[in-house]
Amino acid sequence: MEYKLDMSMMFAMHDALRRELTHVTRIAALRDDDPGPMLRAALGWELFKKFLLVHHQTEDDVLWPALRTQAAGHPDRLALADALEAEHAVIEPLLTAIDAAAADPDYGYQRFGDITDELATKLAAHLTHEENDGLALIDVSLTSEQWQHFAQVHGGRLTGDASRYMPWLLNGASPQTQDQVMGKFPPPLLAAYREQWAPAYAALTIWPAEAIGQ
Repeated sequence: MEYKLDMSMMFAMHDALRRELTHVTRIAALRDDDPGPMLRAALGWELFKKFLLVHHQTEDDVLWPALRTQAAGHPDRLALADALEAEHAVIEPLLTAIDAAAADPDYGYQRFGDITDELATKLAAHLTHEENDGLALIDVSLTSEQWQHFAQVHGGRLTGDASRYMPWLLNGASPQTQDQVMGKFPPPLLAAYREQWAPAYAALTIWPAEAIGQ
């Protein structure tokens, strides 16, 4: 689909969340180890939660209110915005529930797999719903200025984590996505990314070997 607004960062974010969700589900599927504590100890899980929550909270604070204003008088559009926001409210408590199960040495294993499966199912469905229906509504409803404001708030909330967030976002991304995203970087940011952030991120153990199929 052709968009008048630049959706490249949104698609990059969704791709990154799907990629990390794959690692989460691989850990949850382990049977010979204790997957709960393994997930809870993984840096990748902490980054996944942090960046997912920032993304959803910024949509809730900035994107959906602007969309509702522009969609006034269109009940179907308002219903879609409400549905997308409601999906956030279902997804986010699952992160807390997974951590609680992972931290419970007695009975956590009994519910850990089911909660993780629920997160995988509902987050994947939400991302697809947003891409299939939400982005088209955003594209026809918002001005370039409103869309840029959302991007600025989103980026501003991640300023302190930029050295982790940008390599996380682009880790394993397609060359096209990398070009689209890095093409937005001013020269100092691009230099920092290439010379410092990406190498430092590559040296970290983000996920245990079991999560990445090794």
